[in-house]
Amino acid sequence: MSNLLYYLAFSMITMLFFLCLFMLVGWRWLMKRMVKQMGKIILTDSYQENLIEMIPGFRHMGIQNVLENSLRAETGDVLHRPLGSSKSWPHFDPITFIPAQTTPFPVDGEEDVDVNVRIGPKAKKPMEIKIPLMISGMAYGIALNEGVRIALAEAAKNTGTAINSGEGGILPEELDMAGKYILQFSKTSWSKEKDVIKRANMIEIKFGQGALMGMGAKISPNNLTGRAREVMGLKENEDAVIFEHFFENQTLEDIKGLIEELRDMSGGVPIGVKIGAAGKIEEDIDRLIDIGVDFITIDGGQAATFGAPPILSDDFGIPTLHAVVRAANHLEKRNMKGEVSLIASGGLFTPGHFLKVLALGADAVYLGSVMLFTVAHSQVLQSLPFEPPTQVVWNKGKFRDQFKIEEGVKTAEKFLISSTEEMKMGLRAMGKRSLKELSKKDLVSYDYLTAQMIGIPFSFKSWEEKQKEK
Repeated sequence: MSNLLYYLAFSMITMLFFLCLFMLVGWRWLMKRMVKQMGKIILTDSYQENLIEMIPGFRHMGIQNVLENSLRAETGDVLHRPLGSSKSWPHFDPITFIPAQTTPFPVDGEEDVDVNVRIGPKAKKPMEIKIPLMISGMAYGIALNEGVRIALAEAAKNTGTAINSGEGGILPEELDMAGKYILQFSKTSWSKEKDVIKRANMIEIKFGQGALMGMGAKISPNNLTGRAREVMGLKENEDAVIFEHFFENQTLEDIKGLIEELRDMSGGVPIGVKIGAAGKIEEDIDRLIDIGVDFITIDGGQAATFGAPPILSDDFGIPTLHAVVRAANHLEKRNMKGEVSLIASGGLFTPGHFLKVLALGADAVYLGSVMLFTVAHSQVLQSLPFEPPTQVVWNKGKFRDQFKIEEGVKTAEKFLISSTEEMKMGLRAMGKRSLKELSKKDLVSYDYLTAQMIGIPFSFKSWEEKQKEK
């Protein structure tokens, strides 16, 4: 028996030796044969039989459209695409800051820069945060898993900012962990307990969002599992329903009454509304001012979500850039700037984006998708290359149980700190010691249409030419 095993082992080693030898000596010959055969097929097959037909096909329809249409053909259901629209929206890149080089001069790098923000200044209890970056509403259960929500809440507390609950369930641990907590009051039956309302530092009534507008959803028990169902108070086989309205036959008077009720119940924290950026922003703002909001959140067309029908993400809404400019201008026109706070969100990924949107008139910024990728950071390597990186953060993600909260806290916190310090450096470069000194007068654009739309200098024109035009 031992001789047989010895013989088999010797045979295997010999075979491996000759195989390695062939690969070393013959790999060029083998590769050449393969390329020659593939080249012959591609260069001689008729176009209708040829694999390269895919190239004009994909260019004609777009790879994403081909794949999404294949999913429609496979399921017959409405698609729910994660992470928002993939369109190229007008954005902040053609805008740059004007540095201080002669008069005034840059601020010394050792000097601190004030980036504190007060939201809802006319409220009885305004919310004050140490940095202008807040963590957007990303729902527990519906989207994110428990560990990610807790990590984001702790990172927000450690950096002196706020986290939004989103329209999912509210974890008791998350509420205890967070420093400043924004309750998103959504069109749902959950997360409306009186003690939660009393603990909130700010309440955001969700009318809509950039990726979904004002539409609701119905989530089956198969797609909403685990502890989230208990937290949301759902029965075993009950669907989680997000409605389109708060009230039957809803009117703005109903919403005004809701605002007053929440203001009284919460003890006077800022009460505001979140809307998806749309073509009638000025009308929407007028109505929100009339019903007495303390802040308005504008969610631009680039905003992401766990899953939305592509038609709502791609074919509704307007860009964050346009929405913020119009909203800020209208609040100023109504003499409400400094009284009703403006929060911007949607497609904001870098410190430059954050600072530009603040220069254009926003008081604070919500960060969503960028926080998911930073809280997971190197942990996404657990799912790659065979699963998308978000499988670490979703509530039903295949690698959700491998998410490490402590690591997530550190990476999310470091990102917020790093981004804030970079924004401070940008302010120093403009000769500013406070975020309050920043305005659109500090901006210029190398794109003529962008400059005209915002009302800032076009970089090709000199300062003297600009003055003559005035």
